[in-house]
Amino acid sequence: MKKYIQLSLILCIFATISMGTSNAQRLKIATVDIQKLFKEYHRTTEEQQKFSEEFARIQKENNERLAGIRKLEEDLQVLKKKIEDPTLSDSVKREKSKEFQLKLDEAKAMDRERREFLGRRTRALELKKQASMQGILEEIRKRIVDHSKKEDFDFVLDKSGLSANQVPFLLYTKDATNITATLLEELAKDAPAKQ
Repeated sequence: MKKYIQLSLILCIFATISMGTSNAQRLKIATVDIQKLFKEYHRTTEEQQKFSEEFARIQKENNERLAGIRKLEEDLQVLKKKIEDPTLSDSVKREKSKEFQLKLDEAKAMDRERREFLGRRTRALELKKQASMQGILEEIRKRIVDHSKKEDFDFVLDKSGLSANQVPFLLYTKDATNITATLLEELAKDAPAKQ
């Protein structure tokens, strides 16, 4: 009886394997390099250029604020020298010390405000950029799905994907159609004319 069960189990395993290989021969598989599509898509380049320009504007405003702070620091150095002048009377030194403290407080407040401004604007820009890039990736994914349905692919695998160990997920694909070039052409159809 035990041999009968073992023989039945072995026959079931062979039947399953043979059915699996006959089905696998009928699968239509494609690969795509999503990183390449993303990098070479005109919308990605346009968005990255737009965000670079916005970051440059933020940096310019930050530098202008920094210049104002540096001017205050120069004024503070001049005041400090005046306070240390032994020829000045005590009342003038006290007056200059108060002025020094007010300017120092103003410089600290301006620097704190500058850092908060820079952090706030940079974070907002990064979030906006992240959302924009996610939108572009979603658009690319939709194009891949539409193309795959049209071409009747059973599976489309991203060959640029990495495993948790940073090893390419796909090491080898036999008889898989690479649809990256075709999709690049499709994505380029709505690109603005180059000047």
